[in-house]
Amino acid sequence: MKCLKEEVQANVLLAGEYEVSLAPAVKTEYVVKDSKGDILSKKDDIPHGKILKFHLSQKLMIHLRFVLWHMPYNHLFQAVYIKQIKQEIYLITKRGIEAKNYEGIGEAAKLKPSEVELKRLEDLSEAIVQDFARMRKNEEEMRDTNEATNTRVLYFSIFSMCWLLGLSIWQVLYLRRFFKAKKLIE
Repeated sequence: MKCLKEEVQANVLLAGEYEVSLAPAVKTEYVVKDSKGDILSKKDDIPHGKILKFHLSQKLMIHLRFVLWHMPYNHLFQAVYIKQIKQEIYLITKRGIEAKNYEGIGEAAKLKPSEVELKRLEDLSEAIVQDFARMRKNEEEMRDTNEATNTRVLYFSIFSMCWLLGLSIWQVLYLRRFFKAKKLIE
């Protein structure tokens, strides 16, 4: 079993292709789940293909799991042979602008190649602006968290200093009283 996790932002298109090297008596399945546990896509016994395109409405963590399982054999030699087979999984994921099929959009809208390229560049610039806005929002959240942590650390250090000062004063007074009671000091 091989698993991959990837965080996907809201309103971002996600697509992918995979290919599993062929091996005798080995079945392949893949499952794509979101962080809520909902199955977005699942296929059994397919050595290669495309993962369906997903357009998520909210920010989620995507879990992609490939499971390779061996067909049952009656002979011990064949079972040992199958366990020694190495399989490779080739996976290409695309998201955002990379996942869009502009050739299909151009054919459907009967656009010229230059118009299709302009549409791609327009979408690319929108994606860049959205990424900068998301980065700015993340930076503000991190700054707020940093300032809150800074304030808490300041208050905790002041509290610790006061506590240590109070404890040291109490210790001096206690030892002074103890030594006066034992008549070691005047």
